[in-house]
Amino acid sequence: MPATFDPAAFTGSDCNTTIPDRAGRHRLPRHGTVRPPTTPRRLLGSPLETLPDRVAPPIVPPLRTTAAPPRHRPAAPPPAPPVQQRQKPRPSPTGKDGKRDLPRIPAAAMRVTVLIPAHNEAKQITETIASLRRQERPPDHIIVIADNCTDATAAFAQLCGVEIVGTRGNKHKKAGALNQVLDQLLPIFGPEDAIMVMDADSALDPGFIRHGIDYLADGRYAAVGGTFTGKPGGGAVGMFQRNEYARYARDVRRLQGKALVLTGTATIFRATTLQEVVAARRSERLPGLPHVYDVRVLTEDNELTLAILHLGFRILCPPECTLTTEVMPTWRELAQQRLRWKRGALENLLDYGWTPITRPYWGRQLLSLIGILVITAYLSSLAYSAIWLGGIQISPIWAGVTVIFMVERVVTVRQRGKVQMALAGTIVVEMIFDVFLQIVQARAFWQAAWRKERKW
Repeated sequence: MPATFDPAAFTGSDCNTTIPDRAGRHRLPRHGTVRPPTTPRRLLGSPLETLPDRVAPPIVPPLRTTAAPPRHRPAAPPPAPPVQQRQKPRPSPTGKDGKRDLPRIPAAAMRVTVLIPAHNEAKQITETIASLRRQERPPDHIIVIADNCTDATAAFAQLCGVEIVGTRGNKHKKAGALNQVLDQLLPIFGPEDAIMVMDADSALDPGFIRHGIDYLADGRYAAVGGTFTGKPGGGAVGMFQRNEYARYARDVRRLQGKALVLTGTATIFRATTLQEVVAARRSERLPGLPHVYDVRVLTEDNELTLAILHLGFRILCPPECTLTTEVMPTWRELAQQRLRWKRGALENLLDYGWTPITRPYWGRQLLSLIGILVITAYLSSLAYSAIWLGGIQISPIWAGVTVIFMVERVVTVRQRGKVQMALAGTIVVEMIFDVFLQIVQARAFWQAAWRKERKW
């Protein structure tokens, strides 16, 4: 580090520092103000045309003092040119499944811009950027969006040689920070552009971008997300989360990448997809203001997934796109995170209503409600037998439920190793985490029903 640079000097600043990551790329202006470049980039190789701002007045010949009859009969005026009808935009072609396709583009011709919204992520940001530098297919541009930072996030990002943009007056957290930058980038992006949004506490595996761009370039998918595992740490609560993420990744693989949500940990979008989302919100075909992310909701990633699906596009979470992400270190922080996720998902469904797209999501909400009722009945029967019958007596029905639960817990965590399989087989350990999640789910139902104040 040069002697003239002191990272501590950035602590407490507004992080309004703009540093380009390399020459010739998109460059956003300093002091948090995001403007497109003065010279627009050529899209699809078409030259720029300059049109006059006014029509020149006709040249009128001087009046003749004496009228003279014309020697020749004036020629008939030339026929007016045919009026050209404005061509309407052609809809995207649809596949056999009724979903829309996007134009195919060679993977090598696609440009990838990575957006990393960060709020006080000095401990994680360097690892996140390093994972991007190690990609088999490195991104063309990296932008760290420093949102109301009070630590050295901007200073450490600067050492990594990326562009830094500070937000201005943002009160909508991650969604608002991303909207401020996307509102300026999308108008200058073309069909060959891809935008990757990832959390500042995530680290990509080396093949993530290469495989993701291959899927997007084919035109079949509008967005590609990743499956994630948990980083080390967090004690027992961290262990439960890593087991949960392993089960989630297993479910996605079994469904051949057909995930229900594009998570904020890391997702790559075709730029045209996000442009159409904004246009659909502007025309009120989708809920929310005319931005990419709906700032009214608690789970902006889940809402954007529903928006893309309602536009008729496909999404995918392929097994090749993997990453690691931070786990919540305490039960309190985990409860707050999961309450936001679960309540946000429910309120997203209320916004979109009952549609062919939302039916599977409503079905999962119904299963969650049934799970709450089952676990309540199970624990109540155990408590009744222990208090009133002098000991724990399990009926054949509940004994069968116990065996099914144990087998499911052991099999689904097999990827985590024999130790975790043995702990899952004890029932008691996994039951603690399951009861915890059911309590959070019940609280989410209650708050959504009574419309309690939304808190991040």
